[in-house]
Amino acid sequence: MCESCDPTQKPSITDRRRFLRLVGAGAGALILAGVLPDKIALAAEKTVLPKPENIISPDAALQRLMDGNQRYISGTSKTHDFKAEREALVAGQNPFVALLSCADSRIAPEYAFDTARGDLFAVRIAGNFVTNEGLASLEYAVVALGAPLIVVLGHESCGAIDAGIKAIKDKATFPGHIQGLADSLRPAIEKVLDQPGQLGDNAVAQNVKDSVEKLKHATPVLTDALDKGKLKIVGGVYRLATGKVDLIA
Repeated sequence: MCESCDPTQKPSITDRRRFLRLVGAGAGALILAGVLPDKIALAAEKTVLPKPENIISPDAALQRLMDGNQRYISGTSKTHDFKAEREALVAGQNPFVALLSCADSRIAPEYAFDTARGDLFAVRIAGNFVTNEGLASLEYAVVALGAPLIVVLGHESCGAIDAGIKAIKDKATFPGHIQGLADSLRPAIEKVLDQPGQLGDNAVAQNVKDSVEKLKHATPVLTDALDKGKLKIVGGVYRLATGKVDLIA
């Protein structure tokens, strides 16, 4: 039996120290969210978060994110030292934004916003809609990691939205679990069926807006952070040709 599998084997000093460092990093972020008991908070006050520049207000986080998008559009993205970034983040993380985006391979959020490792906490699912697991992940980013901003990012020509439209208009069916994904997008699509303009574009925008509203009413974690001014939730659409993100919610 290996030592790590032996229930009678006591943790080494190195293992205990590693555990305490990880707990300290997480506790430091939780202080930002104001959710830790006083004794734990006092013990964690001395913890240095890996990226102190990420401890910013929700408005400052949004401005920083959109500045990064502008650099991406103009082709002036920063050069990142990946080796140094990896080493700095070994003990923990404190991203300045959590993002719910589509899984489409053409959408690379870290590039689109010119962010470095440890800056962006990404939750990705085809159709960028809110699931229970996705919501839990975003709550974790806010409560445990101290992220002051959540962005819901849709994009043009979304295949998941197209599948939802075909399911409604053409009664199309899809194999495996794809049908369930298409059905999940039905509410947003049905809201814009009779609106002027291109149905796919309208549905993409409506899906982003619906997801933002759902997150804004997600109790108690996100609503509490919003009420205290510690969190901002916005939505945008990524333009495939230019890389521009237009905020729409």
